[in-house]
Amino acid sequence: MGWLLQLPQQVLLSLTTRAVTTPIAMSVSQGIGGIPELSAMFVILSGIFGAVIVKPLFNLLGLRDDMVLGTATGISAHGIGTARVFQLSETAGAFAGLAMGLNGVVTAILVPLLAPLLH
Repeated sequence: MGWLLQLPQQVLLSLTTRAVTTPIAMSVSQGIGGIPELSAMFVILSGIFGAVIVKPLFNLLGLRDDMVLGTATGISAHGIGTARVFQLSETAGAFAGLAMGLNGVVTAILVPLLAPLLH
């Protein structure tokens, strides 16, 4: 979508880390030529948005599985979303924490390898 909107290269690179925790996002963003502060803003906004929308969205879709709720939230809304789903269910919170950690590791490894494709 960023390509379609013709966003500047640094903004595109900064967006690649939006689905991980802020420290990982800032570090990876800096390493690939993005803007760490912009990455942090994208991370925080996506976390807040995910935490707010996750339960209504799951209700709308008729999804009731706490493992799925936790995994989806941990991957997309990281720490803020994980804290939110822990309020809903300990199972969802545990899966969110696991998904958030795994997503951080995978992102920290893959984004620097794939970032040259964005140039």
